[in-house]
Amino acid sequence: MTELLHAGSETIMACDAEGPMIDSPQRAVDLIGEAMFAGASVIALPASRLGPAFFQLRTGLAGEIAQKAVNYWLKLVVIGDISTHLAASSALRDWVREANRGREIWFEPSLDSLAARLDGRAGV
Repeated sequence: MTELLHAGSETIMACDAEGPMIDSPQRAVDLIGEAMFAGASVIALPASRLGPAFFQLRTGLAGEIAQKAVNYWLKLVVIGDISTHLAASSALRDWVREANRGREIWFEPSLDSLAARLDGRAGV
């Protein structure tokens, strides 16, 4: 089940943790199409819906998925605890840190923290 939420000037498509894995560029395109059809400007995707290849930067999957979202003027926000993945990869830690400084790809611990960021209540 997908839910539409609003924070700041953004419409968030909050994806359910029980949905299909986004483990290929085609699945990302399907998700982007769903977001665009719903009128969302932000896709909030639980980290549990991303396969292990997403968190292994050498596969290129994270970059492909992120680029597809940006190409369609969408923000992609990975929601949840990714500490295990971060502990295993300094490259991923660096990418997450840089992404969180930007405007298109973010990693947030919860939907509440995402809403706070979009509402301007968080240190961005």
